[in-house]
Amino acid sequence: MAATSDPGIATALAKDLVIDITTIGRSSGEAKRLEIWFHNVDDRYYITGRPGPRSWYANVLANPAITFHFKESTDADLEGTARAVTDSAEKRSFFLSAKKLSEYINEANVQEWVDGSPLIEVVFAD
Repeated sequence: MAATSDPGIATALAKDLVIDITTIGRSSGEAKRLEIWFHNVDDRYYITGRPGPRSWYANVLANPAITFHFKESTDADLEGTARAVTDSAEKRSFFLSAKKLSEYINEANVQEWVDGSPLIEVVFAD
């Protein structure tokens, strides 16, 4: 189902913060589910974390299939594909524009986040 064809999913993508994601374990091949924040920046959907290694990131690098499990404004699942964001300029732009991260990131510490934080963009099939 396309992201925008379901009004509940469209609302969740626009307003929610907390979701669960399922990735495929890079070593085990098993589904791994965890709670995480996602960010909508200009109708593009991202997941990041504080600087440091993250298992979910290693999993999507090995297998980019990812599922969003919405649980705030709707109860629905949405399949997507993760794209690792590695370009420093693109990462900097994201970190400075993600409103939900503004209490954590500012001009003084953005380079630490650019250098050390995992960042993916999730693209949903239409």
